[in-house]
Amino acid sequence: VSLATSAVATATICPSHAQAVITQDSNWPLWTALPVAPFNRRRTIRYEVGPGVYAFDQMIGIYYVHVPIRMTVMAVHQKKDDDPSKRGLVVYAPVAPTKECLSLLQELIDRYGPVRDIIDPSTAVEHKVNAGPFARAFPDANFYVTDKQYAFPLNLPDSFLGLPSWTKPLPRTSRGTDMWGGEMEHEVLTVKPGIGSMYQDVALYHKPSESVMICDALFAVTEEPPKILTDEEEYTRALLFHARDTKDEIVEDTPENRRKGWRRIVLLFDFFFPGSGRGNLGPGPILEALKTPLYKDGWGGWKPFSWGEDELKDFETFSAKGKPTILPIIQIILARGPEEVQRWLGVVTKWNFKRVVPMHLDAPLAIGPSEFANTFDFTKVGKNEVRFCDEDVQFLRKAEEGPLSFSVYKSPLGTLRGKPCDLRKPAKS
Repeated sequence: VSLATSAVATATICPSHAQAVITQDSNWPLWTALPVAPFNRRRTIRYEVGPGVYAFDQMIGIYYVHVPIRMTVMAVHQKKDDDPSKRGLVVYAPVAPTKECLSLLQELIDRYGPVRDIIDPSTAVEHKVNAGPFARAFPDANFYVTDKQYAFPLNLPDSFLGLPSWTKPLPRTSRGTDMWGGEMEHEVLTVKPGIGSMYQDVALYHKPSESVMICDALFAVTEEPPKILTDEEEYTRALLFHARDTKDEIVEDTPENRRKGWRRIVLLFDFFFPGSGRGNLGPGPILEALKTPLYKDGWGGWKPFSWGEDELKDFETFSAKGKPTILPIIQIILARGPEEVQRWLGVVTKWNFKRVVPMHLDAPLAIGPSEFANTFDFTKVGKNEVRFCDEDVQFLRKAEEGPLSFSVYKSPLGTLRGKPCDLRKPAKS
């Protein structure tokens, strides 16, 4: 299937580029290190998510399942009586350092001071791949990475992962130290889900803004598409592509169709095979796409997924109007270390914060320690339960019981379970 899928994505079928929209400053020449969308065309948008805290959003995805990937930049030691040698910026979860991205960052440098510290908070390749190049743009800054970086299938040393020679392991905790000069605290969550793999996430508390940065362990989403997808015509294409109900449909660009496309993107991003839809990765849809190589939005209009009448119900149950949750594949990982999750929560929930900034989907989230901890209740109650539809996690549950059972340890919490929603799938075509 993967080879056939690649055939659909040949030069004659891939989306054409609107060269006049995304400028050369958005070009990222090192995109081949992780060849996923938007490839070399990495638009960056910046917005303030808290006092002295800024989000830098880019986009990442496959087959138009495009979502934001985010870097946050925090101003530190800005008071008049603070040590001027510490005044500046801390960068969390670097994105691709394009000219556009660095230009937007320079405006903050001019206002707040130099980049002092850079933190790669994750072992995940989509974050790690840009961390080294970003650090090289600021060689005078401290560059920290979580201490259990690894590569698969061959575990290579850090230098082979593109990390510069001055890379430092981030301590598991800042407790009992003056590492951040009283401006921040951090605590690392570390879970080993199976042989040859490791999961880490850094909760970083920025005291001046009462904000916590989190990489992948928590997120939230509403039906409103993110700004990175709606501000750029080339990126908006993904929303309209997934809003189709038939293969050759040309969807009108309306707010409702954008929301419809975004709902479907979110369900595919979270579940791969959502309960309200039906997938067909066989040759049929591919052969149909090859008949229309010039479909305006690319991929030959390849449509391996159809949606049933309960699609909206499915999304609304999952979204719960923006209530924070956990990506199911991340919950599978965290279920291998419930004690470690509870230990980590015991530290994080002692911080006095009122907003959380995840590195994917919506940000910021107006939540404090209690709601943050409630998101991980499954580790406390002893059951691997999700608050959304059981039909949505059936595919992942079967994977956990089947192919994944050879690569992940058995969890004391069992496999993913949700509440049956009686979701209706579309009829088989």
